[in-house]
Parts: sequence; C-alpha cells; structure tokens
Amino acid sequence: MHRRSFITAAAGLAASGGLVAPAIGQNTRAMTLRFVPQANIATLDPIWTTAIVTSMHGYHIYDTLYAMDGQLRPRPQMAEGHEVSADGRTWRIRLREGLRWHDGEPVRAQDCAASLARWAKRDPFGQILAQRVDSWGTADDRTIEIKLTKPFPLLLDAIGKPDSNVPFMMPERVAKTDANTQINETIGSGPYRFKNDEFVAGSRLVYEKFDGYRPRNEPADSAAGGKIAHMPRIEWHILPDPATAAAALQAGEVDWLDQPLPDLIPTLARNRNVTVDVLNPYGIMSIMRLNHLQTPFNRKEIRQAVALAVDQTEYMRATLGDDRSVWRECHSLFPCGTPLGTEDLSPVNAPPRNLDRARAALQASGYNNEKVVIINPTDFPLIGPHGQVTADRLKRIGFNVELAETDWGTVVQRRVRQQPTDQGGWSIFHTYGSALAYLNPAISSIVKGPGPTGWFGWYTSPRSMELVEAWLDAPDAARQLALANALNKLAQDDVATVPLGQFTMRTAYRKNLSGFQKGSMPYPWSVRAS
Repeated sequence: MHRRSFITAAAGLAASGGLVAPAIGQNTRAMTLRFVPQANIATLDPIWTTAIVTSMHGYHIYDTLYAMDGQLRPRPQMAEGHEVSADGRTWRIRLREGLRWHDGEPVRAQDCAASLARWAKRDPFGQILAQRVDSWGTADDRTIEIKLTKPFPLLLDAIGKPDSNVPFMMPERVAKTDANTQINETIGSGPYRFKNDEFVAGSRLVYEKFDGYRPRNEPADSAAGGKIAHMPRIEWHILPDPATAAAALQAGEVDWLDQPLPDLIPTLARNRNVTVDVLNPYGIMSIMRLNHLQTPFNRKEIRQAVALAVDQTEYMRATLGDDRSVWRECHSLFPCGTPLGTEDLSPVNAPPRNLDRARAALQASGYNNEKVVIINPTDFPLIGPHGQVTADRLKRIGFNVELAETDWGTVVQRRVRQQPTDQGGWSIFHTYGSALAYLNPAISSIVKGPGPTGWFGWYTSPRSMELVEAWLDAPDAARQLALANALNKLAQDDVATVPLGQFTMRTAYRKNLSGFQKGSMPYPWSVRAS
C-alpha cells in the first residue's frame, strides 16, 4: 500500500471507530505522560540493536558515565570526574557517591567496566576504542580503570555518545551477557524503572519514577545534566496507524506523538491544544543498506548499479511530501551542512544518476538474475515507502526483486541474519538516524568496513579502517578533513551505504506540557504537565 492511500484508509478507519484508543483513567491524568513512539519496539536491549526506539527506551531506565550536552561536549553524568595518566594510557573514572540500581543494589565500578566491555563489542566507535584497550578494569568499587595500549584522546566522546548503541550502564550480571545475545533483564540506574509486570508486547510499555535516582545538581542540557523525572509514570502506547495516533493526540487521549506523519502536521498545527515542534535540531539522514556478504551485492559493480538508480527526490517525497523546506538531497555519507559533509566525491554520485545509466551499469556488471530480497516494514511510515520505491526502481532496471513486507519488529530481527536469502537472509533494508550518528569517521557505522563483525550489511574494507585510525590520530583539522574526504569517497565508490536524503522531523504534544530537551531523540526527563 502506497503512502497516500495508506493515509486515506487509516483516516477512514479512525473515523469509523474501527480502532479503539487506549482507555485512560481520569484520576491518574495529571500523573501520567502518555507517549506514542515512532514504531513498535522489537527488543529491549539498547546495546544489541541500533534501533532508535530501543535507544529511546534505554534513556528512560539507564544512565551513562558521560553524556553530550547541547554543544556536543561530553560532560560527567554518573561520573564524578576522571583523571588521565601522563602518558595518556590509563584513564580512571570516579563514580558519584550513592548511585543505586533499581533493585536497590549499589552501582559499582565493576558493573560499569563490564558494561563498557559489552558495549564496545557492538558499537562501531566502541570497536575502535576496544582495539586500543588493554583492560576494562577497576581500581576500587567507585573507580573504573581503563588501560590502553596507546592514547585515545576521544575516549570521553566515545563513552558519552548520544545516539544508537548508547553506552548505557547495567549491573555486572546483566552486562556479562554475550554481546550477540539479547539481555532479558531490564535493570538500570536511571530516572525511571521499567514495569515488567505491565509490559504488553506490541501494545504498551510502562515506566515508573525511580525514587532512588540522584539527579545531578545542575540544569538538564540535552542528554546531560540533571535528569529530573517530573512525571511519576510514563506509558508508551504503540499505535502504528498514523491517523489514529493523531486523532488520539487531538482528543487528549495521548499527550505526545513522537513522529506524526508529515501529511497530518497541518491539521495538528491548527489544533489550539497541540504544539508542533522540532526537538532534534541536527536533522536526520535516510539510508539504504545492502548486504555485502551475500550475492548479488557482494560485487561492487552490482552495488553501483543500485546507487545509480536512486533518485533522492523520489524517496524524500514518498515519505515527507512536497514541502522541500523540511528535506534536501544529500549525497555525502557524512551529514550535509556539517564540516565533513562533502558531496559527489565519487563518480558513482556524479550526474546523471538515472535509470538508463543504472540499467547499462547492471547489464555490464555480470548480474545473473539472482533474487534481491528487500525487507520492509508496513508499520513505519518514514521507512516503508522507501522499500516500495526501491523495489519499483530496481525492477525497472532489470533486477529480480522480492519485496518482503512485514512489521518493523520482524525487520529488526531479520536484518541480523547473515545467511543467504533462501535461508532467511536479506539483500536490502532501509532505515534512518540522527545526523549525530553519522557525524564523523569515529561515530558512523555506515562508512566503516570491519566486515562480519560490523553493522548490518557487513561492508568489508580494510582500507576504510586504516583511514578511520589515521583520522583519529590526525594532528590538525585540515588533515582530518582530507582523511574524512578520502573515507567518504571510498565508501561512496564501494557503495558501503546508499544515502537517500536528509530531513528535519517534527514532533507534536499537548500544550499543557513543557520542559522538553533538544537532542537526537525524545528524552523523558524535564517534561512536566501544567
């Protein structure tokens, strides 16, 4: 079902009463924040997955040692402070006194060392850091001691990163779970506790204020600062139908709609009880990811044919409509408008980019009609139309395409599979993320090529990893830019990832709410009701 027809059908269903809004007890109205996330949550483990909705969940119940403020500076969070040895090879991070887990146990340095070790196995920035770590240890119960084989000046930037694979701290027993296995215990030390007894998969998640949380004695500032839980209770209501979610917000049946469908924004903006706002000032990048391990995209020439077939305008219009004030084309793999966002470094991105050129490239590539399986969510309006556009364009240039449409949770679970498509694997998926997730070589997962241990798609390029290491050790900004451009061009040449455009996403909430923090995702602290 295409985007426009989906909206029309959804609106009709909502008007007919075909979908029932969540029941709300009036006696708890002022005590509960009812939030509609961007999508259903497929896993509760924010280290195992890069799904933004799971990171959002993580920010409710977990905390971090350091966190980025609104100026993208790492600031102490659970940490009291740190010291670095003269040779730069030993870092000691001191925990604040009195931190406790939700089960009442004290937070220890041993918990945090184990959490960092598990996180570093999954996160691209963490993997780079781990190559220089000799040991994740402790000096005492309140002091984490990280010993390095060589200096790593960006260590605080790594452990304070704000986006997907956030280095959340967990109890040691949980953090010792194999990094490739999802955790089954949700115990954190953050401002809210997860209510396992009220969790209904695919329908509702509930968080309760943790009275044992000790916020920092300073103002909240994006992901950093004093995280004060003003709302005693937060409920997530999974409403995959956009029109139903918007109707519930207008009726006061929910309080905050994370990502309303762009077509519904004008209606929401006209409602005197609703505020439409931009909470992520950094913008968002949409991307297509190809499976580099399996045929046919284990061949660069075939990947290049896909890149040539992409018309970013068509992708952006399919999800965001014709209002170009909220989206732009961007052919860089670092965000446009940032210091490293250089476009058209590769001949693959040079115009003309059209179906005729793509068709000729595919015919010359040796493609042998292998099946291309596109895994695509039907319940995610900012992603689903991309899969439909890709399926149409690839069929038109000669690919044998299967569009496997499911819910987002199934896509998240399936994209981890490295097997061939006839064994449950995949060829293409689409997603998006905050520009902060792709800001530079250290952070971004879409330009690095560590192979089977890397991000889904498993791009393999030893040269890319050499360039990342050189970027980390670069003596000045000019050298960093040159190395970033070289990496950007290499990733464009290799079609490590296909960029689909860059946009700004709006959120909507009831006007009685205030205190929202700007950042890469919706943070639950500081929000209050009047």
